Amino acid sequence: MDEILTAAEMESRFVAEWVLVENPQTNDALEVHSGVVRYHSKDRDEVYRKAVELRPTRFAVLYTGSIPKDAAVVL
Repeated sequence: MDEILTAAEMESRFVAEWVLVENPQTNDALEVHSGVVRYHSKDRDEVYRKAVELRPTRFAVLYTGSIPKDAAVVL
């Protein structure tokens, strides 16, 4: 898949999945606006393994689902 998608398109095509985005276009806050989807899966570890395999120079990993209210997010 070499098509550039917006973040909204990624969210609608890959519902509740982890998405590996190559050459992401970001804003000043580093929020992804668009990029090339290289891989997607419901399994986060699978996406990270694919990133190691592909070795993209610049990439982001997004989750398109909602985070449960009782979950902690560490940045």
